[in-house]
Formats: sequence, C-alpha cells, structure tokens
Amino acid sequence: MPDKRIHRGPHPSDVKLFSQAMLTNLRAAIADYSLLLTKGYAEKSTLKLVGDKFALTERQRLAIMRSACSDQHLAGRQKTEVKISSLANQPIAIDGYNMLITVEAAMSGGIIFKGRDGCFRDLASIHGTYRKVTETIPAIKLIGDFLKQISVTKVLWLLDSPVSNSGRLKTIIGELAKENDWDWEIELSISPDARLIKIDSAAATSDSVVLDRCKRWVNLAREIIEQKIPDAWIAELSGN
Repeated sequence: MPDKRIHRGPHPSDVKLFSQAMLTNLRAAIADYSLLLTKGYAEKSTLKLVGDKFALTERQRLAIMRSACSDQHLAGRQKTEVKISSLANQPIAIDGYNMLITVEAAMSGGIIFKGRDGCFRDLASIHGTYRKVTETIPAIKLIGDFLKQISVTKVLWLLDSPVSNSGRLKTIIGELAKENDWDWEIELSISPDARLIKIDSAAATSDSVVLDRCKRWVNLAREIIEQKIPDAWIAELSGN
C-alpha cells in the first residue's frame, strides 16, 4: 500500500500510550534501562527485560530506547556539547533527515521526547524512503530563519544517499537556500554519520551514535522547537 501521509503527525495510539498517566512508568523504565546500560548490560536484552517489567508496547519501548543512555555516555555528551550562544559566525553540519523529520513532527503535532541527554527526538521513521509532507518546506524555512537569527552563516546539510528521494530533497533545500541567500551546501552521503563523526564543525544531531563519537555537537532541534514551536507536544521522559 503506498504511503499517502501528508503530515508527520502523531500515531493514533500516542495520546493513550504517552498520556500523563503513563509518564510515571515510562520515566521509571528509562531510569532502570539507563542504570543497566551504565552497568554494561546489552541494549537489546536489557530493553526486553525493562519493557516486559513495565508491560510496555513496542512504540513505548522505542521511545525508551531513544530517550535513555548510560551515565558514561551522558557525561561524554555533556562534555562535547556546544551551546547555541557560541555558534555565531561558526560553521555547522546538519544531520539532514534527523533534524528535518524532528522539526516536521513537532510542527504537525507529533510527540517529541526529551531524553536523558536533553536532546529532542521523535518516533517518526522513513523506512528507506523520504516522503515530502505539508510541513517539509515550512520546517526548512524555520531552520533557516533560526540559523540566520543566531548568526550561523555557513551550513553543510548531509543527506543519506541510500534513502529514496534524497536527490529531490537536496533540490528543495538548495532552491530555498538560493531564494533566501543562505550559505548552505547540501551533500548526499552514503554515511552521514561517518562524516559527522570526523568533521570539525559542530554536528546538529540527536543521533546517539554520532553524539558519542563526534568532536562537537549542538542541540539545534531542541532550541528550534522550544523557541519557535510553542505548542509542540513534548514529553519529558527524562524526569529532569
């Protein structure tokens, strides 16, 4: 069946799965999962153990997995984080799909999770094919306007070339950059993660693999959502 979605909004079950009544259990699950990760337990088996203990659905388990981290990883991420206020006139590298889909989800009423590391993440998935939605162009414009506001002038967007329609998205981003006189470079990459890990510029991402290995990173999606999307549905799963 073809994907006919026109928004990156919430799943029909999310209102129940992530209601205020559920948050206590979900926060406890994150605390247990993070503790076991800190002690060196394997992620997959630990997630099953914690998920079974709290009788979590697959979607809730995904939220727990994306929101938790070990104490070691938390300390490392805090050490390499670059604050928005220090980015003026500095180049950044954007994890394209990671950033864009999170902002699209926030704009369309999808649930956004604040994880233990303070990053904002969503539950959307593109399954190997990116589909432009109603929020795509407004989201790119919002990101561009915010970067201009904080005086970030040179931006490298990295898009996964194996994902279908990446070339079309590159064209859309490039046309918007030209229209708005943004100094953006859009690059299709077989492995954006590998590029972001090696690059000297601050990486704008919430991808845990990149956060744990990159030189510097910035919590750009969170800043944009908090400052520019005041009605976003944000679940504080970290309990902080």
